[in-house]
Amino acid sequence: MKSTIDHLAIVAPDLDTGCAFVTGVLGVDLQPGGAHPRMGTHNRLLRLGPELYLEVIAVDPSAERPKRPRWFGLDQLAPDSPARLATWVVRTDDIHAASASCHDIVGDVEPMTRGTLSWQITIPADGSLPLGGAAPTLIQWEQATHPASTMQDKGCSLVALDVFHTDPEKVRAVLTAMNFSGPVYLHTLKDTSTPFLVAHIQTPDGLKALPISGA
Repeated sequence: MKSTIDHLAIVAPDLDTGCAFVTGVLGVDLQPGGAHPRMGTHNRLLRLGPELYLEVIAVDPSAERPKRPRWFGLDQLAPDSPARLATWVVRTDDIHAASASCHDIVGDVEPMTRGTLSWQITIPADGSLPLGGAAPTLIQWEQATHPASTMQDKGCSLVALDVFHTDPEKVRAVLTAMNFSGPVYLHTLKDTSTPFLVAHIQTPDGLKALPISGA
C-alpha cells in the first residue's frame, strides 16, 4: 500500500467565487468539471501535473439536496463566505487498508461518480473535514488513466503544501498509516488557532502561494 497527493480542494459558496479566488492568485482560468449527483455539488478544475490537480467545489443549486451531509463541510458555508483552500486529497492503491487505522478521522469509504469517472472516497458521516482539513481525504480511482492527464495544461504545478495544525504529530500519524509520501510539510500552531493550508504553486508568472482564503 502506498499513497500520494492527488488534488487540492477549494470550497466556496458558488463556483464563480471560488474560481475568482484561484485566478486572482495564480493568474490562470479553471476549466469546467462536472456534477457529483450523490453529493449535490459541482466543480471546476486546474491541472497541476499529469496526476495532480486543483478543484473548486461548491453546492450545485440545480441539484437535489442529498439525504446525508455534503462532503468538504459545504453545508456549513454561508452564502457570503470567502473561498478558501479547505483540504487536500490523497490517492491510494488500497483505500480500505489505508483508511482502516484512521477511520475515526477520515470516515467511511463511499462510491462516487462524476460523468464517466468513478472512484471510492472517504467521507466523515457528518461531512466535516478530517482534522479541520489538515488530514487528507482518501481517494482511489477506478480508471487506469488519471483524470488530470486529460485536463488542459495551463503551466501550473504544485511545488509544496504547508499544513498548519495544533497537533502536527496527530496529522503525521495519519499520513504514516496511509504510507504517504510527497512534498507536504507539517507546522505547529498555537492551541487557539484553526488549522489551515498554504499551497505553493509554480505558474507561468512564477511561484505563487495560494493562501488560506480569498477574504
